[in-house]
Amino acid sequence: MAAQPSSSPLPWLLLLLSVTTGLVDAISVLGLGKVFTANMTGNIVFLGFAAVGTPGFHVAPYLVAIAAFLAGALIAGWTGRAHTGRPLRRWLITAALIEAVLLWIAAGAAASFDIATQTPQPELFAIIAFTAITMGFRNATIRQLKIPDLTTTVLTLTLTGLAADSSLAGGSNPNWARRIGSVAAICAGAALGAFLVMRSGLSAPLVLAGLLILGGTIACALHPSAAEPAK
Repeated sequence: MAAQPSSSPLPWLLLLLSVTTGLVDAISVLGLGKVFTANMTGNIVFLGFAAVGTPGFHVAPYLVAIAAFLAGALIAGWTGRAHTGRPLRRWLITAALIEAVLLWIAAGAAASFDIATQTPQPELFAIIAFTAITMGFRNATIRQLKIPDLTTTVLTLTLTGLAADSSLAGGSNPNWARRIGSVAAICAGAALGAFLVMRSGLSAPLVLAGLLILGGTIACALHPSAAEPAK
């Protein structure tokens, strides 16, 4: 899918989705132990730690997260290609429904999960799996959209671009507002997610993330540009 024109609301939607990534990161880092469900780089590093018996690191959660993430990306690839040539809004709504439902299933599993003891274990792996599928789906979907500097999940290249393309480095500061907005959105989502996790557990931020995804996407789909065919 090609990048959309500047009049498109897609950049605003992706900033909102970045907020939901912060929410998911908060529940995975604060509630699920040392595991990420949006950032696979961290899981690969932690898997290496676990492989040599480092205390506090266990192989199974990382393997589940990585496998589920890949499954989500695979599903997103099929979904995006199935909507080629169809109205963009149809694809956006389909993607939003998939993400929201997956997060709400994870929220249901989290209702009986105890953060302090990390039990029951089936619920732990269910939350990891469903949130990782969602984030894998998200990453592959955004990759197809090809909106510059709005990955919604990873900020390493965004921060690199801010510095390397800045006037201090002799650059022209391209997309600086979008890049800063992306960083701020994930940070804000993480802060809100941490607040909710500490006060009400894991279900609330997961439910909220699903609502934001679905509501924001519906608002974006109402824009006239969303009637154009996906490419």
